[in-house]
Amino acid sequence: MIPSPRYLAVFVPLLFAALASPTARAADEVQNTSTTTSSPMPSTFAPVSQSQLDSAAGNTSDWLHPNGSYAQTRFYPATQINRTNVAKLRPVFIFQTAVNESMETAPIVSNGVMFITTSFNHVYAVDAVTGKEFWHYKHKMGPVTTFCCGPNNRGVAISGDRLFMGTLDAKLVALNAKTGNVLWETKIADPDEGYSETMAPTVVDGKVLIGTNGGEYGIRGFVKAFDANSGQLLWTFYTIPDTGQEGVWATKDATGRDEKRDIAAEKKQLADKGGDFYKTLGGGVWMTPAVDRKTHTVFFVVGNPSPDLYGAIRPGDNLYTDSLVAIDLDTGKYKWHYQYVPHDVWDLDAVSPPILIDVRDTNGTMIPGVIHGGKTGHIYVHDRATGRLIRFSQAMIPQENMWTLPTAEGARMLPGANGGVEWSPMAFDPKTRLAYAANLHQPMTYQVTDAPYPGGSKLWLGGAFKVIPSEEQWGKLSAVNVDTGKVAWDFKTAQPLIGGVLVTGGGLVFNGEGNGLFRAFDASTGKKLWEFQCGAGVNAPAVSYSVRGKQYVAVAAGGNTQLDFKRGNTVLVFALP
Repeated sequence: MIPSPRYLAVFVPLLFAALASPTARAADEVQNTSTTTSSPMPSTFAPVSQSQLDSAAGNTSDWLHPNGSYAQTRFYPATQINRTNVAKLRPVFIFQTAVNESMETAPIVSNGVMFITTSFNHVYAVDAVTGKEFWHYKHKMGPVTTFCCGPNNRGVAISGDRLFMGTLDAKLVALNAKTGNVLWETKIADPDEGYSETMAPTVVDGKVLIGTNGGEYGIRGFVKAFDANSGQLLWTFYTIPDTGQEGVWATKDATGRDEKRDIAAEKKQLADKGGDFYKTLGGGVWMTPAVDRKTHTVFFVVGNPSPDLYGAIRPGDNLYTDSLVAIDLDTGKYKWHYQYVPHDVWDLDAVSPPILIDVRDTNGTMIPGVIHGGKTGHIYVHDRATGRLIRFSQAMIPQENMWTLPTAEGARMLPGANGGVEWSPMAFDPKTRLAYAANLHQPMTYQVTDAPYPGGSKLWLGGAFKVIPSEEQWGKLSAVNVDTGKVAWDFKTAQPLIGGVLVTGGGLVFNGEGNGLFRAFDASTGKKLWEFQCGAGVNAPAVSYSVRGKQYVAVAAGGNTQLDFKRGNTVLVFALP
């Protein structure tokens, strides 16, 4: 996942001499001078239990997961703000952070306290009704940070009296939720080799689950589980297996279209090269995994192979890149996978977080399912037990010249490398049976060059993808019936959409745009019911919660580095008068 070269000047990584870091540091060894206390946390704030995390989907008071629940539906069940009154929605407070840079955070709200993250790994605890600041933590960054798509952070996870955050210098930090003080800090991977963290982790049964960025730097992707109390590593699942990454030599994508691969040439390349390229094959995990509590299964999607466009150096299907993967929660052992784009040379990684819902099988029976919105512009519907693809949706955006291979001169294909559905989380409404997806339309050309591995701290694309200045770029908020795959409605926006979606029991869909407009739509019809100009790009997913019987909607407006939308530093909170 990488922006087009039009914006690469914005993404110069911060590279300094590597410095050895301890694997884990205990509370008495960590300096807390990076936390500033403004006022005491209210006495009503209480630890979050595993039972609360399990039942979060039905909780109208709090927002305890980045995507609302372990199922990640981003459905908030309260109805106080609804179709009939949303036009009266007004800001009740605006919280300004110290960082004027892209914001992709989904705030966590517990017991009337909101936890906000920013770029460069700041964390704030504020009153969720007034915006009063309790404390502010600023991560002391290590000497090396290497990242492709902006210095973002997408949120913390909460469990017990602790918050957990991944950092740009590839660490996992545990904070005391009441004070902001550091309890422990663990090294996840080596940032000097291209690893970094922007995703919001998840916590379940005392385990903190987190993946990694770095698919543009020749890393070997993974999901890791750490002990929430000590920070010790419990297990690792590598998204690039050490054997078998060549796969089955598939010639078609998930929709059955020919990818124009020369399998004979690839097999010769593998015979000549050997199989040691698994160490630099990419496969980052950008977004929070979903967790099925009944089966103890973790579901996540895997990003592009490395290098992005130069496939000759990595023959085979390049498992498990561009795939939906299921693993065992307790051990990290593989259960199944489904690959959407074998041997991807277009940077169309799987990145929007999976959602666990019941789906209608081909015979009409409702079964446990998992859905994913792809950069291809399709929503894919799977059997949760086996990974079997049940159906894929109509294309939500234009598709042209698929799968035209990149050339030295540059070949035009749609969708471009940003999607479709980028990292933006979708939402699902159990009442309408619609999944809501924020889409991009950015026509691009794909150019390939011979590019040997340059070392982990150097960008490794194997070419370039460039937007076409003469062609219009735009976005589309699409509602898809998951039982039929049909697009029920869509709303075209002036700018490509990136940031995510929220749907509520009041029949509303909330989504923001890079021009600063934050909007509410009728979940059934797509009719625009309300909008507010936030002053900077709204490129983060909204959340909702209630305090003392009053419902609020919160969203970050900080713009986006990846698409160069207007920067800001605020979280806006709305409610009815």
